[in-house]
Amino acid sequence: MGYIRLVWSSLWRKKTRAFLTLLSLISAFLLFGLLQALSVFFTAGADFVGASRLIVQNRVSFTTSLPMRMLPEIEAVPGVKAVSHDQWFGGVYGENTQMFTFASDPARLRQVYPEWVMTDAEWTAFEQTRTGAIVGRILADKYQLKVGDKLPLKSNIFPQKDGSMAWTFDIVGIFDGKDAEWQAQTQSIYINHAYFDEANQFGSMAGTYAVVLEDADKANEVAQAIDARFLNSPNETKTQSEKDFNKGFFAQIGDIGLIVSLILVAVFFTILILTGNTMAQAVRERIPELAVLKTLGFRDGQVTALVLAESLFLCFVGGLIGMVLASVMITGMAEQVPFFAAVRANATVWMQALLAMLALALAVGLPPAIHAGRVKIVDALAGR
Repeated sequence: MGYIRLVWSSLWRKKTRAFLTLLSLISAFLLFGLLQALSVFFTAGADFVGASRLIVQNRVSFTTSLPMRMLPEIEAVPGVKAVSHDQWFGGVYGENTQMFTFASDPARLRQVYPEWVMTDAEWTAFEQTRTGAIVGRILADKYQLKVGDKLPLKSNIFPQKDGSMAWTFDIVGIFDGKDAEWQAQTQSIYINHAYFDEANQFGSMAGTYAVVLEDADKANEVAQAIDARFLNSPNETKTQSEKDFNKGFFAQIGDIGLIVSLILVAVFFTILILTGNTMAQAVRERIPELAVLKTLGFRDGQVTALVLAESLFLCFVGGLIGMVLASVMITGMAEQVPFFAAVRANATVWMQALLAMLALALAVGLPPAIHAGRVKIVDALAGR
């Protein structure tokens, strides 16, 4: 207990300096928590998706649609169990609220994505209602949507045959996820593809095809077979796992991992210089006091440990406060922006943060701690 009080009193010897250093560390780890949570989501957040699914897209870009006539050809590829198709609708709700909206075949969607959970009655209503739409639980709760409501959406891509960009759908179901991971993904809307197909100006098309495999171990073989079937055709394809497709989708924004890494390197380099200078200055100011401790019987190793403990205490307190604030902010953002519902400061982010705290504490605390342990009593008291 005496050692803790000694470390505490040494830290707050210059209160303003200690407070500002602590505030800098809190800010650094607040930024670390926010950015690293986003980085983990973008780079590894698709790990939970179905391992036995492939996504078929246009070889040029997933923004280029594929014709619906390809559906039976994909189904005929050996190893394919079931196929669904999605067309990005470009839905806008209200004034300018972007919604992840897809036109899909209800029966195929249910077969290929059993992770979406609804009652049998809701699935049947989705199949039988031409203007039907189902809404994810997160969106439904946020915008207070319920079964039976009209859902007005504008499409920023597909006009109706009369030229109008305004569409109206009937909400026939609210879908949830089978577990916590999939529940966090219920931020989208599905509309009945049959109605979309007959009402839009551009005719029948699919943005991507989702393929369920009979054997997940043959994913590469089936993917190559699908791409080979459409090779040298007007609609060449690129088939990949669902996880890789999601990563490719996010990569359109940029190399998130690299961007986050560069920002964090800059932040922690600045904090390293700032905190390291603070610790070195604090030790220099207390050289005579450390000499007195040695005179009272403290060994070199004990003095080194006391100084290093100050660095560890400062970095871990600032880091933990910053990470807690980051977690709170991520939770708050998830309530305001549905996209962030799947972003969280999980165990991976916290482990990375704890390692960063330890590394930072050792980097800024070890040099002055070693110097303090080597101080000679006579030289210190003499001011040399």
